[in-house]
Amino acid sequence: MKRPTITKSIIKPMSPTERKAVFALASIFSLRMFGLFMLLPVLAVYADELTGTTPVLLGLALGVYGLTQAIFQLPFGMLSDRIDRKKVIACGLIIFAAGSIIAALSDSIEWLIIGRVVQGAGAISAAVLALNADLTRSEQRTKSMAIIGISIGFTFLVSLILAPVLQSIMGVDGLFWLIAVLAVMAILVLYKVVPGVVPSAERNQHAPIREQIKGALKNSQLMQLNFGILTLHLVLTALFLVLPNLLITQSGLSLSEHWKLYTPILLISVLGMMPFVIAGSKPKLVSIAYRLAISLLLIALAALVIGRDHSLVWLLVSVTLLFSAFNALESLLPSLVSQLAPANSKGTAIGIYNTFQFSGMFLGGLAGGWILGMQGVTGVFVFCSIAVFGWLLVSCFTTHFNLTKNNRNWSA
Repeated sequence: MKRPTITKSIIKPMSPTERKAVFALASIFSLRMFGLFMLLPVLAVYADELTGTTPVLLGLALGVYGLTQAIFQLPFGMLSDRIDRKKVIACGLIIFAAGSIIAALSDSIEWLIIGRVVQGAGAISAAVLALNADLTRSEQRTKSMAIIGISIGFTFLVSLILAPVLQSIMGVDGLFWLIAVLAVMAILVLYKVVPGVVPSAERNQHAPIREQIKGALKNSQLMQLNFGILTLHLVLTALFLVLPNLLITQSGLSLSEHWKLYTPILLISVLGMMPFVIAGSKPKLVSIAYRLAISLLLIALAALVIGRDHSLVWLLVSVTLLFSAFNALESLLPSLVSQLAPANSKGTAIGIYNTFQFSGMFLGGLAGGWILGMQGVTGVFVFCSIAVFGWLLVSCFTTHFNLTKNNRNWSA
């Protein structure tokens, strides 16, 4: 009797061109996200010193980026299906840099909000992920998305460590200038390092815009993934309204010292996500891996509800499970979207997907803040648990992901 073989796509390495493309695209994401993550611990303090600041306008300055990202993901993704993806990404980075410059020059809360609006309008995520799909084979797709996801995770960690130091040296307006410079560097990486793409015959067969959107929204498998990414980022945003303060209370560490907790959590969670990535690279196991990752996320949230007043160790274990599930789903979801969408509409499908993603961030902040005020920390954990439980039910009663056929049309 033959002994079962380990997943070939994990053993089989990426080609040199694939490695070059994936790491270059990951660096573009990282250069852009580094600047944004640096703002998280310092923007509120900076905005409070500007003319005309009120609590409502401060919240708008923090959240409006996600709103405009949600609005512009689909147009940028669709445009990348019709013209060269690199041109679309470069235009988005230029818009992002322009918004950063506006924010750097702002002397009132209104101009800071305008700068953040313009920053969000440079919505390149869909086009970058679609380009990644163009440059990698389907069996390497989950691995490539995992590399991009891990790079973003490490970027977040480094940003959290460096933000207070850089802010003390150059101020927050200086950070915005640095963000603009990083956007220009990302354009150089795009054209100097990322390999060129030979357009496929399928991609050149452009479907009408209305048909592309209609097809994506009618596809039950893609809509399940869209619902999933909305729920995932709704939960993540809501959780980060309460986790930092909870960690301060339980550990006694100040916010500037939280890197001491996040570093081991991130490293262990990367190991925790690997079984899901391995299983997700095999078409017959991907649906199981997807549901198990959602289940792990639900277990982590249940542990937070049950262990609300338990020890720091309980909290750290729960958060580690949470990040393991989150990292796994962050790798699986975009990989599945890129494999299920037809070649001539990948940018459109990923654009819709990213619209749901950033909508989840925006809604998570609103709903999480309201529930926190009404029901406290435990209420937020219960809300997130209910949302993930609903997601798990949806995943169990929908069709299995069919990755064995070549998706040439919008059939569900």
